[in-house]
Amino acid sequence: MSKVSCAHCHLRFEPAAMIADKNPETNETLYFCCKGCQGVYRLLHAEGLESFYDKVGDKALHPASETFAHTAGENVDSDNFIARYCTQDDEGFLTIRLIIEGIHCSACVWLNEKVLHKLDGVVEASINYSTHKAKVTFDPETVSLSKIFETIRAIGYNAYPYDATLQEERTEKERKSYYTRILVAVFGMMNIMWLAIANYAGYFSGIEQRFKDILHVAEFLLATPVLFYSGWIFFRGAYYGLKNRTINMDTLVSIGALSAYLYSIYAMITRHGEVYFDSVVMIITFVLVGKYLEVLSKKQAVDTIDTLMGTIPTEVTVIKSDGTKAVVSVDSVAAGDLIELKPGEKAVIDGIVKSGACSFDESSLTGESLPVYRAEGDEVRSGAICLDAPIRYEASRPASESLLHSIVTLLEDAVTKKPRIEALANRISGYFSAIILSIALLTFAYHLYTTGNTETALIIAISVVVIACPCALGLATPMATLVGLSVAAKRGILFKEAQGIERTAQCTLLAFDKTGTLTEGKPSVVKASYYDTFSHELLLALCASSTHPISRAIVRYLQTEEKVEKEAVLHEIQSIEARGIAAKTEDGTRIAGGNRTLMQALGIEVQHEEETASYFYVALQDRIVARFVLEDRLKAEVPETIKKLKSMGIKTVMLTGDNEKVARKIAEVAGIEKVYAALLPQEKAEIIRTLQEKGETVMMAGDGINDAVALAQSHIAVAMGSGADVALKVSDIVLLDDKIAKLYESLRIAKRTFHAVKENLSLSLLYNLVAVPLAVTGHVSPLIAALSMSLSSLIVVGNSMRIKRLHFD
Repeated sequence: MSKVSCAHCHLRFEPAAMIADKNPETNETLYFCCKGCQGVYRLLHAEGLESFYDKVGDKALHPASETFAHTAGENVDSDNFIARYCTQDDEGFLTIRLIIEGIHCSACVWLNEKVLHKLDGVVEASINYSTHKAKVTFDPETVSLSKIFETIRAIGYNAYPYDATLQEERTEKERKSYYTRILVAVFGMMNIMWLAIANYAGYFSGIEQRFKDILHVAEFLLATPVLFYSGWIFFRGAYYGLKNRTINMDTLVSIGALSAYLYSIYAMITRHGEVYFDSVVMIITFVLVGKYLEVLSKKQAVDTIDTLMGTIPTEVTVIKSDGTKAVVSVDSVAAGDLIELKPGEKAVIDGIVKSGACSFDESSLTGESLPVYRAEGDEVRSGAICLDAPIRYEASRPASESLLHSIVTLLEDAVTKKPRIEALANRISGYFSAIILSIALLTFAYHLYTTGNTETALIIAISVVVIACPCALGLATPMATLVGLSVAAKRGILFKEAQGIERTAQCTLLAFDKTGTLTEGKPSVVKASYYDTFSHELLLALCASSTHPISRAIVRYLQTEEKVEKEAVLHEIQSIEARGIAAKTEDGTRIAGGNRTLMQALGIEVQHEEETASYFYVALQDRIVARFVLEDRLKAEVPETIKKLKSMGIKTVMLTGDNEKVARKIAEVAGIEKVYAALLPQEKAEIIRTLQEKGETVMMAGDGINDAVALAQSHIAVAMGSGADVALKVSDIVLLDDKIAKLYESLRIAKRTFHAVKENLSLSLLYNLVAVPLAVTGHVSPLIAALSMSLSSLIVVGNSMRIKRLHFD
């Protein structure tokens, strides 16, 4: 007896190995390969979801699993598992992000979402088809997490908690696949062109048929792997496009290449007409390069949120009521718990200092490069790093409500809502492809009717498709962007998205972070005053004993400006909390260095200084012998860069967490007129959103975690190469050498490149407007069509290469 298909998964087996069942409505016999498929079939019909089978058709599915396997042997309903992978909102609902395996079409997404929504307790279930990433929100009082997993498994799919490394591996695998396909295509193109030259020469000057046959077979052998291996991406894209009732560029590339290939085989076998295997290879190779650029332009596979969360400590030291210490998970810390923070540790929970005092580095949070002193009663912000002394502070809210967690949430929202401008070529080709296919079909029908010759009609129709093949149209954008990306890379500018060039070219306003972007990002000595003679070797030894940023700045100054090479011997060196350092020389003299508070504690009066700089005093016994003024210096090239940007019509603003006096002083020197100071990360993003609502296309340049939300909100995000990882992840452009002048260059490159894109599109469209009518009327043979197509591509390439002549003076 012949094999029968499973009523659910459509896999075929012998009837004896199947489970027979009756359809209660039609009384027909149904066969199932396993109880899992039988259960799924009944579930779908019971829930009114039997239209799933209409969507899937006869496509074979993975058989449903009868049992549920816990992820990595864990109990998914355990508190630890839920705390690790789920987040809870104010209403008590839990949200988990999953990767669902086995999704291969829109019907799969539809089925999973429908089944999950039918599950009591599931509030929301949404699945991203391209990433297979699902977001499920549910009520833990009504449905368990294991029930959600079991439901997904029951309909033939596998689900597990989202892990960024898995997504990264998936994208890396895709990138390698493209690279291999391009290597095959380029190899085929380079070799087939030599054969094509001989073939074309023989066409015009004469060639014996036996030599012609050899050339044709050789071209066939080279074109076949290029078309079916390298070009498989286009066939797959065309399939899914047609399945979704859309005609895309992949459809036209596939039809044009396949038509030319099939006709070439016919011509080779019948020895009637010319072959166009070289055109097949050129179509696939050039457009595949464009496709590869899209893969390279994607952001890193690891989610920005995951990267940021990876920098947040997962455990803290809590002081119990009996005075003992315990290292606990941050999720178990509640408001009112006492937390100990040691030097070098990052605060992950907001709170109030209860004992001790220290300096905090809040540069990753506010952008302020200078340390901030926090004493008893002061606020500790999550994300700040304790620098020089242990403190104990009381948690004012749980980790899920901390400032750092809020930044993560806002960043996620900003990334989700970030506007995406479709490539101009894709917008045009969406209509172009459908029109050309319609013209080709009508042309075939017309010539078949008028001539009665199928071969003639087919050749003319192929000419229409080949001559109008979107090789030039498809190459217009990627070729120009490829040259633009190459020029930018040579100048230390990395566009992480090819589409970023278009957005950058449309920029009308540039927003700068201050610290690390306009400034050097670290304090430097701008003025040194000596009031008495003393050994600089003593000061070098004193400051070298500390890792504080200001102490390091003094060391750099002494070594580079004062040429101090060796350190004196000091005894009893001690770090004084949030104030400075002190020690004794070999003769017992006290030497101390630090801020105004330290000097006052030693009984030495110091006059009040301005807030626009930091001051470091050096005292021997009870007298001040030196004073150093430290500032975060403006980068040397900033004023000239701002001037050039203004000459291009680009507006400039500064967004900084620094105080108003410091910000305005920097802006005045830089030439920036508009300043927004003392901003928190979400406030920076809000200002950018306001500017966007006024019609500005905003480019944001920053380098820290504090800039991540604003960078994600902006149309074009620019990160300095030495910036925080999270800033690099959300950015569209990275300035590898940290020179702010590269912003001007990136805008020049983008505008010139986008101009070349528009020129290329205009040229290719003009070419098609002239060539297609000639092909339709039968005045162009497939050979001439292929040559014309190649010529149009060469024109596009040549025009794109002109970008290399761009000057930046």
